[in-house]
Amino acid sequence: MDNFKRLDLNLLLTLDVLLAERSVTRAAERLNLSQPSVSVQLARLREVFNDPLLVPAQRGMRPTARADELREPLREALESLGRAVAPTKPFDPAGATTTWRVAAADYAESAILLPALAGLRAAAPHTRLAVVEAVPSRMARQLEQGEIDLFFHTSVGAPPGLHRRVLFNERYVLAGRTGHPRLKRRPTLAQFCALEHMVVSPGGGGFVGPTDEALAEKGLARRVVLSVPHFLFMMSVLAGTDMVAMLPERLARGAPGLRVVEAPLEVPGYEMAMLWHERRHRDAGHRWLRERIAASL
Repeated sequence: MDNFKRLDLNLLLTLDVLLAERSVTRAAERLNLSQPSVSVQLARLREVFNDPLLVPAQRGMRPTARADELREPLREALESLGRAVAPTKPFDPAGATTTWRVAAADYAESAILLPALAGLRAAAPHTRLAVVEAVPSRMARQLEQGEIDLFFHTSVGAPPGLHRRVLFNERYVLAGRTGHPRLKRRPTLAQFCALEHMVVSPGGGGFVGPTDEALAEKGLARRVVLSVPHFLFMMSVLAGTDMVAMLPERLARGAPGLRVVEAPLEVPGYEMAMLWHERRHRDAGHRWLRERIAASL
């Protein structure tokens, strides 16, 4: 370790060339240095290693036993260092074998990942994608520690300090089963409040959402009779009962078995964003993944 602290990269480069050329003159030419400069560096190397390293021979110089021991480890170390500091290669999706990990709730799975999946598989067929449960309270830590690459979340509530790209603005629509007797046309506000509503409560057990806040501003309330943690279950309940729900439009439009109408009041929507940490911001593969997902929407 003491010897390592006394070395610098230039000395190691000089030693590598000296061992290859076995001549101070030829080494100086390859290094584009003067012969006296290389001689000074060789003297410094001999001091550090406490060994002559190169000794005079009939033709040029001959490496000592210590120099022979150094040759291969030194070459491998310099090659590894060269690869480490080389410019980043462009990302090749066709040949990549990356495993990406993204965090998404079931809404983001349907609205963001599903539209992107076919394109990802076609462009990068040897990569893998792991979709993990989105837990907002763990978001910052998971991204910082590299446990996940991307987190899909609303812009509201996103921790500061993360990179963010807004993917789209979402709005709410009223949805119920196809043939629902109260959804043949847009209901009045009174009819809307009288319907049996269900809500998604990601934290579990909540019966209040943005719609209730909008109604409260008008001094009104609706009948929320069911709270569920996931949209998938909600969609099944809607298709098989006379319950209704205020759904994100991207999830409701085109869903089989559902009828979608405009609600009789304006409920504020939200920005859906893609979030990532600075540690992956400049990674070529990560940047390609972000661009591919955004372009699919």
